[in-house]
Amino acid sequence: MSTRIEYDLLLVGGSPSNLTLAYRLLELAKTSGMELSIAILEKGKEFGSHVMSGAVSNPHVLQKVWPNYKEIGFPIEAVCNESNFSVLGTKGKWDLPHFLYPKELDKTGYHILTLSYVTSWMAKQVQEKAKEVPNVAIDLFTGFSAHGVVFEDGRVAGVKVSEEAKSEEDYVYAKFTCFGDKGFISRDVIDHFKLRDCAQIWSVGVKEVWQCEGSYEGKVWHTLGWPLLEGTFGGGFVYGMKDKRLTIGMVISLDSRDPNMNPQQKLQEYKKHPWIQSMIKGGKLLKYGAALLPEGGYYALPKKFAAPGAILLGDALGVLDVKQLAGIDRSMECGYVAAEVLHDALTKGDFSEQALSPYQERLTKSFVVEEAYKDRYFRWAFMENPRLLGEYLPGVAKGIDKGNPWLGVLGVGLKHPLRATADGIRSLSLIEGTKDIGPIQYLPDHKHIVPEFVPPKYDEPPYDKNTIYSRPDAVFYASTKYHEGNRHIDEFNADVCVACISKYDKLGKTTPCVADCTAEVHRIDIVDDLKKHGMSLENCIHCRTCEIVCPEVNLRVKPTEQGSGPDFMGL
Repeated sequence: MSTRIEYDLLLVGGSPSNLTLAYRLLELAKTSGMELSIAILEKGKEFGSHVMSGAVSNPHVLQKVWPNYKEIGFPIEAVCNESNFSVLGTKGKWDLPHFLYPKELDKTGYHILTLSYVTSWMAKQVQEKAKEVPNVAIDLFTGFSAHGVVFEDGRVAGVKVSEEAKSEEDYVYAKFTCFGDKGFISRDVIDHFKLRDCAQIWSVGVKEVWQCEGSYEGKVWHTLGWPLLEGTFGGGFVYGMKDKRLTIGMVISLDSRDPNMNPQQKLQEYKKHPWIQSMIKGGKLLKYGAALLPEGGYYALPKKFAAPGAILLGDALGVLDVKQLAGIDRSMECGYVAAEVLHDALTKGDFSEQALSPYQERLTKSFVVEEAYKDRYFRWAFMENPRLLGEYLPGVAKGIDKGNPWLGVLGVGLKHPLRATADGIRSLSLIEGTKDIGPIQYLPDHKHIVPEFVPPKYDEPPYDKNTIYSRPDAVFYASTKYHEGNRHIDEFNADVCVACISKYDKLGKTTPCVADCTAEVHRIDIVDDLKKHGMSLENCIHCRTCEIVCPEVNLRVKPTEQGSGPDFMGL
């Protein structure tokens, strides 16, 4: 006879938002004495193994949750003591004066973090706190994925923990379910309750960690320019960590016109720059990974942050502020606020949707939504005017390579003085949020693809070939491991893929799913003289880029099983 597995609270994903929620709720329950059962499902083999971020973070929420975080071993790589915003040509670099870029990009005093280590630390803090609160039963499950949302009687009732759910043991039920994932299944909650009017847009972050000969501890660079000089929104980052390690990465928006962008190779192009070559010369690659970032901001937020029986947090909600390059503190604030709202609801025994409404009310009055509103047009400014990145930025980059960035700036202004001035005034007012143009509507990222697009070619400077990695070689440094028989990417219609391959083949290109894969998963096979889509799923690092850029919306990346996937510990 099967037994229904049910908790008061179910947290989907071992994210910073959910772990903050769990810790804060334990604190509240310790004071109130409320009896409570909690389960946390983490699809990775351990907490942190599927987590990757830059990351440079404001510690203000961390300090609120753990006032003594430094004394109890919070893993800080370094405190930023030098913050730069730089524009790269193909050879030169220009560190902009602070008055030329948003003050939010000055990260001096912020913590440089390895988010996988942070997440692992947070999970341990939850486990330790639970020992002090005998009235709360909390189970932390690793290697357990939520494979689908269970809807009963018009509300979220829990999740399936098996792809082929056949009995009660394949489900976990809860009074409230909290989603902190990057859209793997939280999208089904949003779609079911029709919570989003504006499409979410995404970028992909690709990142390497290097062991270097020199120390750059505490130094931070965010960059524009090379190798994104064809109009794609995005940029690079370099963070100096302790023990002579260096984080090198790029965040590249998936609304690019280029159907064959290849983010992993863009990162290699970035590393060919003489400035980065000087830092990694004689060094050793330690880790590689990739992950999606929701970057739609304010207007891509769901109309409701909660649904009957469910709350959306962090990346599931989409609170990353792309202008400020800030997401961790916002995700943690979601968890902190949600814990207090859920504690009140559970104390009252009120499981209605109305009981969760204070969550959205409080977040809306917090820095999370207030700053998102201020920065609401940041991405739109670059979408609205493709000249900013497709014409003006390359012009400045050319000036940098000629040794005088101001000549590049001047050249842009002199070439089209009236237009450049008008563009500058308009775009700056949107970037700073001083002009209101009302609500905006994003198109899904794949709608921006121009199949015929050909990016400009640039001469590459000399570089050490030992520092550059092919995509198959990079996968090794993501430490992927899958159980036999894994099928975590659905292809809905094989004939649709055949037609897509034929379309791009006639243009001398490969399909976006093959080109933009951050690992070496998607491929084109020839079967009976017909080109078909194939997949090497054992290479997948679970970033969902293929799904986002698929022109035919013919792919879906699902959670892995039994802890399979990449191992991002150390990223």
